[in-house]
Amino acid sequence: MLVPQFTILYVTNPTRSALFYRELFGREPVEESPTFAMFVFESGARLALWSSATVEPAVTQTAGAMELAFALPDDAAVDRQSAEWQARGLTLIQAPTRMEFGYTCMALDPDGHRLRLYCPAPELLG
Repeated sequence: MLVPQFTILYVTNPTRSALFYRELFGREPVEESPTFAMFVFESGARLALWSSATVEPAVTQTAGAMELAFALPDDAAVDRQSAEWQARGLTLIQAPTRMEFGYTCMALDPDGHRLRLYCPAPELLG
């Protein structure tokens, strides 16, 4: 069985993006160079940032076709985190709102990658 090991976002400036995610996550990348950075989390999840100018084969898509989703424990936490993101200057493209899967909002990183906050609907938690 194949299990994905990490998510890679193609970015225009890995140094700038690493700074953005360093501040967002409150942690240092475990690896960082001018063309690549990687964050590792206690869960084992990994997020890599790779220069779109050096990826082989060349990138043919732009940002916004996928998202990073961050689960939070309740609606108030979504509201607090979205307010913090706005205060930090992130662009919210979806204000906190209720959807069929729960309470959610969405912001963009410097390259236009979508960042979703959400609290699952109680009926989905089973």
